[in-house]
Amino acid sequence: MRLCKRPLLCWGGLAVAAVFLLAAGPGLLGAAQNDKSADAAPGRQLARSAVSAPGARWTTSDHSKYEALQKDFTKPEEVTAACLSCHQMAGDQIQHTIHWTWICPDCGDGKSMGKYGKTINNFCIAVPSNEPRCTSCHIGYGWKDKKFDFADKNRIDCLVCHDTTHTYEKFPTKAGYPVTEPTLFPEDGKTYLPPDYKKITAKVGRPDRLNCGACHFYGGGGDGVKHGDLDSSMGMPKKSLDVHMDAEGLNFSCQRCHTTKDHQIAGRLYTSPAAPERISLTEADLASKIACESCHGQKPHKNDAKANDHVDKVACQSCHIPEFARVLPTKMTWDWSTAGQMNAEGKPFKKEGPYGKPVYDSKKGNFTWEKNVEPVYYWFNGAMSNMLVTDKVDPTKIVSVNHPAGSPSDGKSRIMPFKRHTGKQPFDPVNATFVIPHLFGPKDSDAYWASYDWKRAIASGMKYVDLPFSGDVGFVETEYFFPITHMVAPKERVVACGECHSAEGRLKGLPGVYVPGRDVHAGVTMVGWGAVAAAVLAVIAHGVGRMVSSSRRKGQ
Repeated sequence: MRLCKRPLLCWGGLAVAAVFLLAAGPGLLGAAQNDKSADAAPGRQLARSAVSAPGARWTTSDHSKYEALQKDFTKPEEVTAACLSCHQMAGDQIQHTIHWTWICPDCGDGKSMGKYGKTINNFCIAVPSNEPRCTSCHIGYGWKDKKFDFADKNRIDCLVCHDTTHTYEKFPTKAGYPVTEPTLFPEDGKTYLPPDYKKITAKVGRPDRLNCGACHFYGGGGDGVKHGDLDSSMGMPKKSLDVHMDAEGLNFSCQRCHTTKDHQIAGRLYTSPAAPERISLTEADLASKIACESCHGQKPHKNDAKANDHVDKVACQSCHIPEFARVLPTKMTWDWSTAGQMNAEGKPFKKEGPYGKPVYDSKKGNFTWEKNVEPVYYWFNGAMSNMLVTDKVDPTKIVSVNHPAGSPSDGKSRIMPFKRHTGKQPFDPVNATFVIPHLFGPKDSDAYWASYDWKRAIASGMKYVDLPFSGDVGFVETEYFFPITHMVAPKERVVACGECHSAEGRLKGLPGVYVPGRDVHAGVTMVGWGAVAAAVLAVIAHGVGRMVSSSRRKGQ
C-alpha cells in the first residue's frame, strides 16, 4: 500500500471531508431513501383513491329522467325554478354565500368588505355603477344595478356551475343573462348562442375545472389578467403545469381542495384566513382540505430530509411553485392614466404586443404581460389587509391597495409566494381618497367608455355609492397582491436551495429570518469557522497520534 508522503496535507483533507459528511449526512440519507414514506400519508392516499375510483366524478341521479326537466324552457329562471323544486334547500344556501352577495359577512361591519362593498383593486377598480359588465361573472341573473333583488331565489343561476356540456355561456354585458338569439360581442369577435336548456339540464352534475374557470380563469377582463396561477391553461393541464390537476394523472377538480359545504366554498380570504388551522385529515377527517397539510401532513418529505425543517417557516408553495404563468402570460401592470387616446380617425383603438395580448387599449390604458414569472415573497398568516375607497391615500409613495397580513413573530405566518400587480389608477387629490369611476354604460351616458371624460365618469360613480368627490382627478401608483397556490410543479422542478440561500436570491430583503448563505453575522460566522477549525485540528491531532503510535510499535 502506498503511504502518504505529506501527512499533514492528507489528514487535513480527510478532516474537511469528515466535517462535510457530518453536516450533510442527514440530508443525503434522506435524499437516498425512496418516496414510499411520503406517499404513505393517509391524506394523499385518500385523495388518490377518490379521483381514481370508478365513477370518480360520481352522481347518484340521472337528470334526463326527471319530469321537472322534461319541458321546453323559454328563460333561465324557469330552469332555476325546476332545480329548486327538488333541491329545496339549495336556494337559501346560495343566498348566504359570498359568491351570491359579493360581500364578506364576517369582515368589519359585514357590509364594506367585498367586491360589492367599498373594497377596490388596481385592475378593474370597482363593481358599483358597472354591474351589467361585471356581473357576467355572478351566479345570478339580472344584477344590472343596486336594485337587484337578492332575495329572489329564481334569480340564482344553477347552470353556470353545474352545466357539464360546457355549452352554456353568459353574455359579457347582459348582467348575467345568456343570449336569446345569436349575438356578436364586438370586443372579442365571438358570437354567443342561446343555450339548449333541455340538453343542458339533462346533463347537469358536479362542477369541474371548466365550470369554475369560466369566471376564475377570466376575471379582471380576460384570460390570465388577475391571478397569474389561474388561466385557461388550467382547464386541462399537463403534469408539468400542475401535478394535482394533471388531466391525464390525478385530475383533481377544484373542490378536491376547495371543500364545499352547503354551497360555502373554502378558500376565500379577506380579513380571516382561508384555513385557520393547518391540520391533516387524520386529525379531523371532515376539516377543510384547503391547506397542503390536509393531505401531505406536517412532515411531507422523506424521513430525515432537511426540507422538513422548513415547514414551520416556509409555505409549501414557496418551494413547489417556482414560477407562475408558465403556459399563458399574465398581466403584471395596468396604467389607467394613459387611457383615452384616439387613433387618426378619432376613434378608440387597441395595440397588440408580445404574446398576442393588448399593450394599449383606449378604454383602459397601458399594460404589460409576462410569462414564467418568479413570485415575490412575504410573511403570510392567511389573511389579506385591504384598503377601502374611503381610506386616505398618500400619493407620494406606492399605495398598497391590499397586502399580505402576517409577521415572522406571530407564530402563524410562513413565507408565501405572491404575484405583485402594479398599476396607476385615478384618485381624488383633494379628499386624498380613491374613487370609483363609472366605466361601463350606454353611449350617451357619463360612463368613461362612452364619454372618455374622467371627471364625468368619477362624479357619476361616486354619486352612485353616495361618496364625496371634489371634482379634481389625479393618478396614483398602486400595488396589489395575489397569493400563488396553483400551478404546483413536479418535484423535479422545485426551487433549488441556492435560489433562496444566496445574497441575491429570491428571499433578498425578506425580514425576520436568518437565511444561511444570504445573511452574514460576524458572531455566527466566527463560531461556525471556529467549530470547523476545532474539528480539523481534532482530526489532525488524532491522525498524528495514530502515526506516532504506529511508528513506536514498528520501532519496538
